[in-house]
Amino acid sequence: MSQSVYQLHDDGKREAAPLLTFSSPEAHSLSIRARALVFHDPRSVGLLEEVGRVAASEATVLIVGETGTGKELIARHIHQQSGRNGPFVAVNCGAFSDNLVEAELFGHEAGAYTGASQARAGWFEAANGGTLFLDEIGDLPLAMQVKLLRVLQERCVVRIGARKPIPIDVRLVAATNVDLARAVRAGNFRMDLYYRLNVASVQLPPLRERPGDIMPLVWHFVDRYRRKLALQSVTLSSAAECALLNYDWPGNIRELENVVHYALIVSREGKVDVGDLRLPRGEASLLAAAPGSWNAEPVAEGPRLACVIRRMLEQGHERLYEAVEEELVKTAFAFSRENQVQTAKRLGISRNVLRAQLKRFGLLGAGWQAPGEEAAGEEAAES
Repeated sequence: MSQSVYQLHDDGKREAAPLLTFSSPEAHSLSIRARALVFHDPRSVGLLEEVGRVAASEATVLIVGETGTGKELIARHIHQQSGRNGPFVAVNCGAFSDNLVEAELFGHEAGAYTGASQARAGWFEAANGGTLFLDEIGDLPLAMQVKLLRVLQERCVVRIGARKPIPIDVRLVAATNVDLARAVRAGNFRMDLYYRLNVASVQLPPLRERPGDIMPLVWHFVDRYRRKLALQSVTLSSAAECALLNYDWPGNIRELENVVHYALIVSREGKVDVGDLRLPRGEASLLAAAPGSWNAEPVAEGPRLACVIRRMLEQGHERLYEAVEEELVKTAFAFSRENQVQTAKRLGISRNVLRAQLKRFGLLGAGWQAPGEEAAGEEAAES
């Protein structure tokens, strides 16, 4: 982890969040992989702490997450924090045919099979002293799963066409976007290998479950592509920001990067509106309502606020009423630059009620006074 990304809040303050990226992002192909990962959302902050504890051990790690959530970035961070001096080697288990995957993983001797003109080390040997990352481990053929299990147990490999085992010192980090426990029940994955891999499990939540990471990621990609497109500055309309925050992101971080890139290409003078976002038409129309239009005529499934609340109800959100009330008060207070008179006016409540809520939610410091004690002075300042 070498950088920080900044989230700009409504009150104008900028808060740094840890950022993971590849050392040379442009050197990696434009595939489904995520090329940046931030830790601003509370769930992501907890994940980073968990990963730090896992990295300090020598345990085999299984990273579980949807496509495009940043599994390889997590694996690289585990390697960097582990203190291992050897290389980090990443291998996609679904990228090789069944008859080549063994040679790729374990190597071969000259003449071991047709076309093997010279001896070659496999990926396990290449990662000796470091970390081997096996992506999409669920795609590994059953016959290879048996051999992989043996390597993990004996800590040595035997090249194809050889008899002498080669000792290895490799930490294995595997990743999958499928439910391996279900694959075991279906007979598609070996139970013994599953338990061997699942010593330390890291659950990487999809982007829709860590919404606090969305805007820091947006601004990270905006900054990257702004420079590539020679744009002096980029601004996002409030409607565009609402659309980005409320979209489900089935393609996760990879999809978000593509949306931001496209928006900057088609936007005019660096001003991105909701129409510049390449989101599904239904989602875009649903989320494009301007701020203050909560009582507007329903579009598609209904007003944006109703959709957000319905989603929280479906997820079984605890303390929903209190959570919504707290978020409303905090957002209005920040939007009003912490001016109590303006906040109360915007919320349509009395200043005394607002003060009680601010105190309950921890937004008033130790110097808080009872309602009315400094009201005259503050109102005079307002005028």
